[in-house]
Amino acid sequence: MKGTSRTFLIVLAMATILATVTTGAAVAGKCGHGNNPNCSGGNGGGGGTISLVLLNSTDGLPHFGQQVTFNVSAPFSQPWVNLKCYQSGTWVSGEWGGFFDGSAYDQIFALGPSNSWAGGDADCTADLVEWTAKGSLVVQASTSFHVYA
Repeated sequence: MKGTSRTFLIVLAMATILATVTTGAAVAGKCGHGNNPNCSGGNGGGGGTISLVLLNSTDGLPHFGQQVTFNVSAPFSQPWVNLKCYQSGTWVSGEWGGFFDGSAYDQIFALGPSNSWAGGDADCTADLVEWTAKGSLVVQASTSFHVYA
């Protein structure tokens, strides 16, 4: 791996941890576990919107093992989506997707399985992220949803 790519991935991983710590608690309570697991947001820094799109659901709900993507609207040129899922507060899955032409990162996200998520319900948050010219990541909008077993 080239040094630039390695540095980018390290910075991206560190920023993910920071974003998770600083925004996780605030975002987690926005949608809850009510009858609308597809709660979509536009909350965050005010720089765009993000909403959940179910790709292979048979009942209109997100389930473990299915795939999702997101409708993203952003006033910046390279919007990223960071999906994080938790079971009882423990991180079980995390993925990044680039929602712009030329991105090497996929826009389709798997709702498990992963090394930490073998099955069961989870709570997920997708952040619409801007990588600024100053090299920092800014969460511009978020959406949260419940994944059913």
